[in-house]
Amino acid sequence: MKIVLQRVKSASVEVESKTVGKINQGLLLLVGVGHSDTEATILKVVDKIIQLRVFSDDKGKMNLSIKDILGEALVVSQFTLFAKTEKGNRPSFTEAAPPSVAIPLYEYFIQELRKHIVVECGIFGADMCVRLENDGPVTFQMEF
Repeated sequence: MKIVLQRVKSASVEVESKTVGKINQGLLLLVGVGHSDTEATILKVVDKIIQLRVFSDDKGKMNLSIKDILGEALVVSQFTLFAKTEKGNRPSFTEAAPPSVAIPLYEYFIQELRKHIVVECGIFGADMCVRLENDGPVTFQMEF
């Protein structure tokens, strides 16, 4: 599983010019599912995300988690995180799990994350427009 995690002041996602997900302060999570990912991977990722201290305390240090600040998450599927670009000019996406594997794991990820925080999401496989007000900017690449 690969995730790009961005700390945001706000974020939203649109499909066909309609907002399908919108959050205030929290995390924008661009999520890619790979062939070797399982439900156990999801549980590990969720645990890491809810405990990751990426929000500033009153002294300006990154000491607070998304749970500490009562933040929200916007989850957007992003198979292109698995792109291979070393050869040729067209990216290869063979490392990304096919939809038959990725969709159930993506939905399980959202389900498990919702046990801890408010979660909004995009639509898997849709052509989406993601808007965000990056905070910091603070961006992390995570791979599990």
